[in-house]
Amino acid sequence: MEHADGGGKPSGTSLATRPAAAYLSPMPYDSPLPLDETLDPYSARVAHAFDEVGPAVVHILAEGPRQGTGSGVLYAPDGYLLTNSHVVSGASRISAKLTDGRQFAATLIGNDPATDLAVLRLEGSDFPYAQLGSSARLRVGQLVVAIGNPLGFQATVTAGIVSALGRTLRSPSGRLIESVIQTDAALNPGNSGGALVDGQGHVVGINTAMIGQAQGLCFAIGIDTAVDVTMRLMRDGRVKRAVLGFAGQTITLDARLSRSLRRQGGTAVQIVEVIPDGPSERAGLHKGDVILGVAEQPIYSIDDLHRYLTEDVVGQALIFTIMSGSGIRRETIVPVVDQ
Repeated sequence: MEHADGGGKPSGTSLATRPAAAYLSPMPYDSPLPLDETLDPYSARVAHAFDEVGPAVVHILAEGPRQGTGSGVLYAPDGYLLTNSHVVSGASRISAKLTDGRQFAATLIGNDPATDLAVLRLEGSDFPYAQLGSSARLRVGQLVVAIGNPLGFQATVTAGIVSALGRTLRSPSGRLIESVIQTDAALNPGNSGGALVDGQGHVVGINTAMIGQAQGLCFAIGIDTAVDVTMRLMRDGRVKRAVLGFAGQTITLDARLSRSLRRQGGTAVQIVEVIPDGPSERAGLHKGDVILGVAEQPIYSIDDLHRYLTEDVVGQALIFTIMSGSGIRRETIVPVVDQ
């Protein structure tokens, strides 16, 4: 395998001393874009997104009992990259090929099948890397660009829009992934683990799936969720979670209802599936219930709930504020550890 010899983006801090986790912070959005004025505005945005992120998208080859290929996104100059769990799970040997043709051995740092995310590290340094954005800032109808390696065709770009936000998607492990981005930017086998990029050239999602029997139904894991999972994988090698026994999605509340509840944000979390004999079912929660808060703290999104449900709250009696057709009530739920 070869070692990298350049391509990282400049930084005011030495790349040798700056930890990889520092690159997981979202980049600011207020700087002007250096767009190509010879192109129409739409084409200029797509070209800019590819120029910024394309060199950081790699082609992954997983070898072993379960062989496969996919894509990955370098997010730090010392070789850390994000990909899908299903691309590398069960592999005994993993390598990654850059857009310039160089190939590197990769080590699995951590794997989280529950969110279909994994972190790898390439053997080398000073790699090109992508700037991360924020999926919380996305709007339906916004331009997005997918970059990956479908069917082995490296550095392929497709463009579309954000079709919907807050979707749920069942991971290969059988669990539901929440806060998923739906897009019509075309994906094909091999795109898994690649980058979903906004017009600013920031990664806003990790492409994960498409519906084979349909056209224009493709999905990506929001980068906010991916960053949270990545931090834990880099620290512990796995994600330790408290679970409540339900799947939920972020919803928008009626404006008048939100004002009457005196909420600063207009969103909450709705339960879409209750796991039989889980903590939530035992507490009396039902599909369609809306979670407004936990332990006197407001909950505005699935990401809020995920950040709260650390291993520290396992076994604690948590008071949830629930809204349903019968009004607002409080229920006590005792989270259990995710096995």
